[in-house]
Amino acid sequence: MGIVVENVSKKFGSFQAVDRVSLEIESGSLVALLGPSGSGKSTLLRLIAGLEMPDSGKIWLTGKDATQQSVQERNIGFVFQHYALFKHMSVRENIAFGLDIRKTGKAKVKSRVNELLELVQLTGLGDRYPSQLSGGQRQRVALARALAVQPQVLLLDEPFGALDAKVRKDLRAWLRRLHDEVHVTTVFVTHDQEEAMEVSDELVVMNKGKVEQIGTPAQIYDHPATAFVMSFIGPVNVLPSSSRIFQGNGFDSAHPEMFLRPQDVVIEREQNGSTVPARVSRLIHLGWEIQAELTLDDGQVVTAHLTRDRFDQLNLEPEQRVYVKPKEAKSFPLYYSI
Repeated sequence: MGIVVENVSKKFGSFQAVDRVSLEIESGSLVALLGPSGSGKSTLLRLIAGLEMPDSGKIWLTGKDATQQSVQERNIGFVFQHYALFKHMSVRENIAFGLDIRKTGKAKVKSRVNELLELVQLTGLGDRYPSQLSGGQRQRVALARALAVQPQVLLLDEPFGALDAKVRKDLRAWLRRLHDEVHVTTVFVTHDQEEAMEVSDELVVMNKGKVEQIGTPAQIYDHPATAFVMSFIGPVNVLPSSSRIFQGNGFDSAHPEMFLRPQDVVIEREQNGSTVPARVSRLIHLGWEIQAELTLDDGQVVTAHLTRDRFDQLNLEPEQRVYVKPKEAKSFPLYYSI
């Protein structure tokens, strides 16, 4: 087992940042800690790194109790959001920093740095300084520096948060490929659901210092354990269970609210026994799909996502009268807002 967090808690004053969290991370896996601001994900990452000490509980790394170990003893690579590169050092010197601290031989340092420059696709840029690189290149240097000392665990705290959307997407794909090459146990923090689902083997969804659900991206999205998870992972309509759209469709619920994904809203041009009337109040073209905002007769607004082919078949226009029904919906005993 790569990492085991056993009933760990951490308070800052009266604020409970992490509350009795337990989880296991397989050796060689890539796991995302996902949640809104203040959910405890960055604190949990810092506890694993040894940058914070838990008030209670234990942390095990590769089968050894690391709870009281220092950062240095844990042999962990850490990558921050804002690179933390040394401006006065070249790319090569930045990557070599951890090896130089450990007094590694010059020949071995040179070989390792060259290997990492190739791995992170920066061959030929070793003599440049951080100011001469793009944001994406600087983050790759930071990752190479963390990997230089061959850590048993790699931790990344919002590693792409300071980058623009296009660079973020490119680096996500690159990080996944890099991980598949080096196979170091990796944990990264993000609040970006798409990023977490695209990159990780497993998601740990956190809220208010607790773990809401652990699972693969498909398990989390298709089978959310709580109302919070369903409302946080992907878009969703939250409607009263008494809404007419659910009547006669087998979605009767004892719980006050129903959760309906936009792709599970079926739109028809003609009425049948299970549909209810609605008005197309807005159409948003998102390129790969169309988002339709529909107003039911009782004033409730429902968002639907359609493929371009289905949109063309329906030939929808603003203010058009249509008929809708749910294909799939879920309810939970308790719902609380993000």
